[in-house]
Amino acid sequence: MNAATRYRLLNNFMIFISIIGVAVALLDSGFTLPTWLQQVFHIFYLAIILLGFTLTAGRYAYTKKPLTLSKVAVFDFFTSISIIILLGAHFTDLVRSGLSGPVDGFVAIKIAVFVTFIREMSDHDFNLKRTFLNPAQFFILSFLSVVLVGALLLMMPNATTQPLSFIDALFTATSAVCVTGLIVVDTATYFTTFGQVIIMGLIQIGGLGILTFVTYFSYFFKGGVSYETQASISEMSHMSGMSDVVSTLKSILYVTFAVEAVAAALIYVSIYNIAGMDWSEQLFFSVFHAVSAFCNAGFSTFSAGLYDDSLRFNYPLQLIIVTTFIFGGMGFTIVVNVLRYLRYRAQRLLYRNDQRCVYQPWLLNINSRITLIMTGALLLIGLVGVMVFEYNNVLAEHTSFFGKLVTAFFTGATPRTAGFNSVDMGTLAFPTIMLTIFLMWIGASPNSTGGGIKTSTFAIALLNTLSLARGQNKVEVFKRQISEISIRRAFSIMWLSLLVIGTGVTLISYDQPELDLIKVVFECFSAYSTVGLSLNLTTELSDFSKIVVSVIMFVGRVSMLTIFIALLKNRRPRHYHYPTEEITIN
Repeated sequence: MNAATRYRLLNNFMIFISIIGVAVALLDSGFTLPTWLQQVFHIFYLAIILLGFTLTAGRYAYTKKPLTLSKVAVFDFFTSISIIILLGAHFTDLVRSGLSGPVDGFVAIKIAVFVTFIREMSDHDFNLKRTFLNPAQFFILSFLSVVLVGALLLMMPNATTQPLSFIDALFTATSAVCVTGLIVVDTATYFTTFGQVIIMGLIQIGGLGILTFVTYFSYFFKGGVSYETQASISEMSHMSGMSDVVSTLKSILYVTFAVEAVAAALIYVSIYNIAGMDWSEQLFFSVFHAVSAFCNAGFSTFSAGLYDDSLRFNYPLQLIIVTTFIFGGMGFTIVVNVLRYLRYRAQRLLYRNDQRCVYQPWLLNINSRITLIMTGALLLIGLVGVMVFEYNNVLAEHTSFFGKLVTAFFTGATPRTAGFNSVDMGTLAFPTIMLTIFLMWIGASPNSTGGGIKTSTFAIALLNTLSLARGQNKVEVFKRQISEISIRRAFSIMWLSLLVIGTGVTLISYDQPELDLIKVVFECFSAYSTVGLSLNLTTELSDFSKIVVSVIMFVGRVSMLTIFIALLKNRRPRHYHYPTEEITIN
């Protein structure tokens, strides 16, 4: 057995026991265990950390390559130093207590186990093509796995203040992973801080996608990602090429954490004077809502959400959150493209005569242009509609025009899959409800944390309709022709969305005929578009209706078209063409 084989076997062994270690740490945190079992788990944690430390040191001791000051080496160095300090402080405390100190709740040890798992998992050869699943199936299975694990975690006693049924746990986990925000139990009172942290983690994983994290860590620690894996990820995310897959994923993570950090800091400043909250509660509120806003999840740690008495008139807070979820709903690739374009324009302005700043045509690509125009138009429609329909209704309690304007803008923007509410949704006028349903159906932009049929889909359908009305046989915009596959995909997404929503409305109405139909329709549109707004109906749903809404949320997050691709894509292409016939439409 050569050295490479031994290392691979040792790496696989470390991955196996570190997975067990993470599972044990979660159980240790979620349940109140006997002291003797905590002691056994404690020894197991230390064994995993020691083995991981030894394996990391062995990588550098037996490598044939010259040591360089790479990002991985810096990470391993500081991680190792932190673990040594951590263990030193831990054993010092144990010695001082006569080796009888409590070991339960020692969070740092559990974090070290999780870091060890990430390090060893990332050093493993990650290749989607080696699996028996196609990319669409792998994408769906990854979300389904996170939902099921999340449901089990939320059922742990230390995660809730009272017992939680599996149906309610599954609904909550699905809502968090699918970044929807619909809730059947009050997040503020039903879940402990530990449970709310689990929900926040599910939101973050669901918003970005687990493959984003796996691919980035694999790239970071191994220095690259296989060609096959890049092809698979490009196919799952509908990227136009593979050359920028890794750089795009890196940009997604950097932009996400940067925006969330800035948003959390601004939220913290905006709520400094809320009574009854100490600094730690304010900090957790800020981080939770920053993550929930950027991921367009709509979860809140307040029972009434942003309609709470201490928040509904906090206009700076509303502006911060609305800006954050609009940014998150723009689409990662769009945001990266716009940032590159703005940087280019700034360089051209500052260094006008510098030859390095040469003219770059179409730096702001057609996807970004369509998305920006549609997003601006829909935000304007939402603002004007709410101001007209609700000026003397839900906006009446806001005495200043500025307050009405901010609240109207927030209420008109939140259907774009954000799910936060700063007004009582149950008192909205009927025209506002219909406008909200329309905005929810369109949703956010592609490759974003939001849902819906997407702005680009609606734009393509609108452009195609206009081209047919003009007698044109092709769709053109910004001196570019839209590809046939994009048009076909757009109309497939639109009719499939209505099919899923209609089926959901039928099933819920059959199971609970006493429910108001408009509320059921609103709920299903909100679930499919992963919005999270409700006309105060979610808590009235039966277990069967909860399962229906959970399925709608999941299908809306992964898209029905992706499910069809997962089921049918393995069919072999046929290399022939039948004669073309024109079908009578109207």
